[in-house]
Amino acid sequence: MTDDTASHGPTRTGYAPVNGLELYYEVHGSGGTPLVLLHGGLFDIDQQFAALLPSLSENRQVIALDFQGHGRTNDIDRPLSAAGLASDVLGLLDHLGIDRVDVFGNSVGGAVALYLAIKAPERVRKLIVASTTFDDSGMRGGNAEVVGAMTVDMIAGTPMEQAYLAKSPHPDHAHLQALLDKLGATYESGFEGWSEDDIRTIAAPTLITVGDCDMVSLDHAVRFLRLRGGDVNGDFDGVPASQLAVFPGTTHFFGLARTNLVSDVVRTFLDTPVAGA
Repeated sequence: MTDDTASHGPTRTGYAPVNGLELYYEVHGSGGTPLVLLHGGLFDIDQQFAALLPSLSENRQVIALDFQGHGRTNDIDRPLSAAGLASDVLGLLDHLGIDRVDVFGNSVGGAVALYLAIKAPERVRKLIVASTTFDDSGMRGGNAEVVGAMTVDMIAGTPMEQAYLAKSPHPDHAHLQALLDKLGATYESGFEGWSEDDIRTIAAPTLITVGDCDMVSLDHAVRFLRLRGGDVNGDFDGVPASQLAVFPGTTHFFGLARTNLVSDVVRTFLDTPVAGA
């Protein structure tokens, strides 16, 4: 574990022994309900959240982690699944002695965040799911086939390949291809699918974000919002606890790239008091 007092750097970094992994994590800032950041597939803390971390940690503690096989965390002989990755997150929270958090997940990380909100509701105060579906109907066609066929050659020279080789405990193309294969198998088989009743009964107020040209369809995002009690006349009925943000000119891959816009939406949602709390 190390300390870093540089401006906007993590206040603490470490590796948690969880489920056979040495799970890399960072702690930024202090105060408030801790916010856990969960990155997407082939990304890591730095690639997904570096630009957002200074503003998100300005008035709260933020905990970020690298998933199995990503960033500085090792891989193990286990498929990538929302259930498995969620178990890792809970193991990290137990390791840090933290009971209840806000969770912000993007894509694969969003699927893990959703799993936590449904299966471990006592641990999640507020939920943010970015570019994430709750069942397969929300994905535009062709995504699973493309991800399922990905090879190292297809991402050669990209920041994702460079980051993997620079940070991974096993920085070689064979392990990178194994990670691509696991992600492909996950997309082809589908992440955990949830019923409409599962989504309706989530206890945590939910912020759904999506790009207007995302691989997640806008119809699905609106359906998600309605199941969470949104899409009402707020002037008459009040502003719902669960909300939807559509980021303009934004794709799935760059879903969090408009840093100022994302930061404002996320911080406003997190800072709004929870009714009855």
